[in-house]
Amino acid sequence: MTRKRRRLYAVLSGLTMLGVAAALVLFALKDNLVFFHSPSDVVEKSVEAGQRIRLGGLVETGSVQSSGGTVSFKITDMKTTIPVRFSGIVPDLFREGQGVIADGTLDASGNFIASEVLAKHDEQYMPPEVADALKRAGHWKETEGTKDK
Repeated sequence: MTRKRRRLYAVLSGLTMLGVAAALVLFALKDNLVFFHSPSDVVEKSVEAGQRIRLGGLVETGSVQSSGGTVSFKITDMKTTIPVRFSGIVPDLFREGQGVIADGTLDASGNFIASEVLAKHDEQYMPPEVADALKRAGHWKETEGTKDK
C-alpha cells in the first residue's frame, strides 16, 4: 500500500467518523426541539396528539379553575382557544389576561396537558412569539407588551 493511498484512507475514515458523529448529535437534538405554536397554529397545522409542543397566548378571562392541585384554564390568541390542564403549582405571576407559554402535549380530545407553565415576568414583557400571534390575529396593542424597537 502506497503512502498516498494510506493517507486517502485515513482522510476518508476521518470524514466518515465526523459524519457519523454529526448525524448522532442531530438525531439526539431532534427530540429535544420544541417549537412554539399559537392556538390558531395548532388548529391550522393539525398537531398530532402526543406530540410535544409549546403553546402560547393569553390566559382567557374567566377560564381559570383550580381543584386538588390541578389547574384548568384556556389559552387564546383571540381567534382560537385551547383548554389546558396542568398538575402542579403555577407561577406567581400567572393570572387571567396575561401572556403564558405552556409546554406539553395534546390529548386525543384536543385538550392540552401541560408539564410546565411559564408566565410573563413583568408588566412590559411578552414573549415575541405570543406578540406576533396576537398581531396576526389583529388583537395587539402596544401597551400590552414589548414595544418594537
